[in-house]
Amino acid sequence: MRVIAGNYRSRPLKAVPGKNTRPTTDKIKESMFNLLATALPINGFCLDFYAGSGALAIESVSRGMAGAVLCEKDRRALSTIKENLKMTREEDKFTLLGGNNRSKLSDWAMQSKQRFDLVFLDPPYAESQVEQDLNWLIKNELLNLHCLVVCEADEKHVLNEIPGFVQLKHKKYGITVVQIYEFQGKV
Repeated sequence: MRVIAGNYRSRPLKAVPGKNTRPTTDKIKESMFNLLATALPINGFCLDFYAGSGALAIESVSRGMAGAVLCEKDRRALSTIKENLKMTREEDKFTLLGGNNRSKLSDWAMQSKQRFDLVFLDPPYAESQVEQDLNWLIKNELLNLHCLVVCEADEKHVLNEIPGFVQLKHKKYGITVVQIYEFQGKV
């Protein structure tokens, strides 16, 4: 694994040991960012809600996002993320929240008053709960208007129409489906 483009380009990223996480392959990550292309909100703020190795948040900041929040509950993944963030030499651009994603993010958001311009939702395939996560993010007012939401899921958990969102892209890679939505505001 590596950073594909931007300020951290070609820097290696460590993978989380074990089988509890499923890293987004470089091929899918590159395609995902190609799908975002000019829509990537430069100088915006990114949320990686199931961070794994932190690769998606790191790639986003590498490509011009101002900062990122990474949520992860797996201890080995947290350790790997810390190592990968050190590689950037800009750890101050990242906030790592360990433990219960919703609880930790809610506490952090109340203090920081930060909203997001780009969100990655890539839960473990067995726990696919993207729609519930989106509703929770809306309810807690964590999304800026026109926030882009990138959902990665297996083909069995493809999202249909989601109130408050417009689907911009839909791409299939084997059993993996990537969908990109734009937040249009509370319904």
